[in-house]
Amino acid sequence: MTARGAPAGPRARKAPEPLLSARVEAAPASGPFLPLFVSADRPDLFAGACKAGADAVVIDFEDSVPPESKALVRRIPRRALPAEPPVPIYLRINAPGTPWYRDDVAFARGAGFEGVVLPKVESVAQLAALREALGEGQRIIALIETVLGLARVEEIACAADRIAFGSLDLCEDLGCAHTRMALLPLRSRMVQAARLAGRPAPLDGVTVSVVEAALIRDEAMHASELGFGGKCLIHPRQIAPAREGFRAEQPDLDWARNVVAAETGRLSAADEAALGQSPVVARARRVHHRGKAGL
Repeated sequence: MTARGAPAGPRARKAPEPLLSARVEAAPASGPFLPLFVSADRPDLFAGACKAGADAVVIDFEDSVPPESKALVRRIPRRALPAEPPVPIYLRINAPGTPWYRDDVAFARGAGFEGVVLPKVESVAQLAALREALGEGQRIIALIETVLGLARVEEIACAADRIAFGSLDLCEDLGCAHTRMALLPLRSRMVQAARLAGRPAPLDGVTVSVVEAALIRDEAMHASELGFGGKCLIHPRQIAPAREGFRAEQPDLDWARNVVAAETGRLSAADEAALGQSPVVARARRVHHRGKAGL
């Protein structure tokens, strides 16, 4: 009973069953990580996206959903998602400070997603609060999309599981052109921050075109050359050319194979250990590994 005159508290509700019965472990980082973003207001595309060949699917609550639909898209039909998804499924929620953020976080936790893509990250405090609100083991990919976020990217990279480059929004915030030259120092800083934090290499931003395969491949190759570990995709047509762009070129594979063959089995254990520290051999082994994996 409640005290006389005191209002009764809210009735306890049974927690909704998660949409995903079990999270799918991501494949080992032997190649690029290519997540495919799908608008949350297109549940008819979810199942197909999971089978399209990307490394993960990101259901997008943010940019692709108009404000009047942001609450409605949380009602994802159970039948829209595979009972046993072949790839991890993430949720891009709305940014901290928006009217939808808290409910998005609660939904992400309860639905059992692999993790959350957090847009417009600008502080470690935002990530700490999100980490506390999510379920155990759920991962956080932090999108760097503002000048303030970039200014703190080294700290943010330490607090997130991975960082990703939101190049379009960042260019808008900076007032600069969305060109390789303008983005070069920004991309390099992202790669350096991830490396310093001991995190996986960052994800590059999207290519707007979904039909120009050569452009998609070229931009993926450019990202790979700079040290990115993957790329955000917005259409299944982008998967094959993006993966091709991250694949080692044949001359590089031939060089790596020769370097590895030259030092394998011809040195003492001590000399081999010393040579293994050589950046030339380290790079050769990395490229050779990508070649054996077909990447």
